[in-house]
Amino acid sequence: MAVATRSPKAPAAAPAAAASPRGCSSLKVRRLSRRISQHFDRIVAESGLKTTQYSLLCHVVDLGPVRPGELARAMDLDASTLTRNLQPLIAAGWVTTGPGDDERSRAVVPTEAGRAKRADAKRVWKRAQLAFNDRIGSEAVARLHAAVDECLALLDAADAAP
Repeated sequence: MAVATRSPKAPAAAPAAAASPRGCSSLKVRRLSRRISQHFDRIVAESGLKTTQYSLLCHVVDLGPVRPGELARAMDLDASTLTRNLQPLIAAGWVTTGPGDDERSRAVVPTEAGRAKRADAKRVWKRAQLAFNDRIGSEAVARLHAAVDECLALLDAADAAP
């Protein structure tokens, strides 16, 4: 892998001891999310999937058969969003839904075609991830992942507090 270099437009890294946050955290995170999504969507589209579909298919393959509620929790989605996002995967024949462990439950199950689609798409996703690492720098990506994981843990802990 090539050594990541900074483009001339890239700002210098923020000092480690920043005094206080500046600006709106929501806006900054949404802007970053859009830019990262654009990068991944452009490359992952070669597989015939949107990045969100690839992520959902991966979760179904990894967890399936899985109850819709468990799948929604694993992906931090509400039930209606999960149902809507599953529809294209079901229509393509990559995922099915059927009876669960008991007569009241349902299960989301990957098909063989879905497993094959995920394997093909994983190669394309890997190329997108490596290109992102090269573009931003592997160390910056590792710091980004650590910051996201830390923030999610803090938010989960705050939500769980009485």
